[in-house]
Amino acid sequence: MAIKEKVLHRMGTVIHLWLQHEKPEPLLAKAEEMLIDYEGRFSANDNRSALMQLNQQAASHFVKVDKELFELISIGKEQSLMTDSFLNIALGPLVKEWRIGFKDAHYPEAYQIKGLLQLTNPADILLNEAERTVAFRQQGMEIDLGALAKGYFADKIIAFFRREGAQSAYIDLGGNVLTFGEAPFHEDGYWRVGVQNPFLPRNQYAAVVKIKNQSVVTSGIYERKFEWQGKTYHHIFDPHTGFPIQSSLASLTIVSKQSLDGEIWTTRLYGKTPSTIIIDLNSIPTIEGLVITNPGELAFSQGLKKNIELS
Repeated sequence: MAIKEKVLHRMGTVIHLWLQHEKPEPLLAKAEEMLIDYEGRFSANDNRSALMQLNQQAASHFVKVDKELFELISIGKEQSLMTDSFLNIALGPLVKEWRIGFKDAHYPEAYQIKGLLQLTNPADILLNEAERTVAFRQQGMEIDLGALAKGYFADKIIAFFRREGAQSAYIDLGGNVLTFGEAPFHEDGYWRVGVQNPFLPRNQYAAVVKIKNQSVVTSGIYERKFEWQGKTYHHIFDPHTGFPIQSSLASLTIVSKQSLDGEIWTTRLYGKTPSTIIIDLNSIPTIEGLVITNPGELAFSQGLKKNIELS
């Protein structure tokens, strides 16, 4: 079995693909094509994307979309309607107004935020599963799948590698890691994934998590932010206020079988207190996790204890 790596610069991040297969090159080339295609269809920052075409038309009529886009919108709506969830795929108008992470980021006026909040009810996203169509109840609504898309893409890429007979594989979509099979360079077969220390430069880790056939997803307030009148604002929004979440949390890491689940839970839980997050993690059998607070404290769920190495 040959081993091959590929590094891509897409989706505003650095993507690492690693594959162990008899003929890895054509599979890696196909994976790159898949990622380019996904980015082209799911982007909320490209007016030519299928998602943006939907956003521009869905207030006037039901719009037919492809199977994968409909699937992720359906999952996103369901998760956005969960009780106490801080995930909301209907936050597109607010994300677009703040522009955090872009050069033209700015602080909106209070009346603008109040008005845009009226356009962010996920229940106003109408789905027709039989026809695979989507519509909005209100003009001005926009779907943003940024909180879910990378996890969805990672799951699709690894599933493709598995179908093609890969012995092992690894994908890192900039803070979103998914593995398959044994890590050949570790005797125990476990992959080691570093959890960024949010207070130090990139690749300085607060902990290392050991995983096998699992995903590690980290969300943090240190990645995308801007300053306004001496205060720092990050890209993780409170769907109730329209402002970036006010929290003592610096980062939240989720370990799960599917990368999409990691994306869902990092966002669903982010607005809660660190202690409440740990309680929730200990009560959800399908995920584990780790929190780092702004004061620099670190805590993790009980099931992670045997697979974590603290720096």
